[in-house]
Amino acid sequence: MGIVNVTPDSFSDGGKHLRPASAVAHALKLTGQGAEILDIGGESTRPGASPVTEEEEMRRVIPVIEKLAASFKRSKRPPAISIDTTKPAIARAALEAGASVVNDVAANRQDDEMGQIISKFHAGYVVMHAPHGLHRRQNSREDMVRTVSVFFSGRLRKLKAAGVAPEQVVLDPGIGFGKNLEQNLRLLAGLRGFQKLRRPLLLGVSRKSFIEKLFGAKVNERLPASLACAILGIEEGANIIRAHDVAETVQAIRMAETVLAKQ
Repeated sequence: MGIVNVTPDSFSDGGKHLRPASAVAHALKLTGQGAEILDIGGESTRPGASPVTEEEEMRRVIPVIEKLAASFKRSKRPPAISIDTTKPAIARAALEAGASVVNDVAANRQDDEMGQIISKFHAGYVVMHAPHGLHRRQNSREDMVRTVSVFFSGRLRKLKAAGVAPEQVVLDPGIGFGKNLEQNLRLLAGLRGFQKLRRPLLLGVSRKSFIEKLFGAKVNERLPASLACAILGIEEGANIIRAHDVAETVQAIRMAETVLAKQ
């Protein structure tokens, strides 16, 4: 999954692809590098980011999705287009514009509106674990693997009641969202435990700040650790790796898969 941030303030590449033409060109570049899913986002989820209105987020992402959907019409194996949003209205508009997946970092909501939209469009849905408020820290002693597993089980039941089939759901443990360093590391080490839920697992670790806490690496110096996490994730059963550096990540994953196939 290649990351396309159409934002001025994302923690890694904010402002680089704010214009639709630039965002589309970047997305096509990532596709050429091997991205099979393009995750289009118009609102930063970094700690302290300013909220974005529905109208502004719509203005940022919908033209990009429309242009990408049009460009892929004749492709034999087009990448899936994902909308990275917490707003049901944005999800609906994006699915109407040509997206087929909703990547929701606020999947802990209590209402059913997002689930009803996912059901109506038969869309894919990425359920990410995060506390209410996204970055509110959990109890530092909490067993995060167990907490996330319980959360996933509850979400799957709630979504099924809203008409969303389990086959539409992908699970994301939410590395870096409301977890301390130790909890992030234990989640990475415990990914295999989520396989009992029998749903694909998405791992988003690319350039995240927990890497800086370990090594002091600034945001654009975190590729080696990001690749290490991606490889470990694949070995532990992750199915989708969300990445800024697609070419490098694809090569690392394919190498890992090749070796693992010989075991």
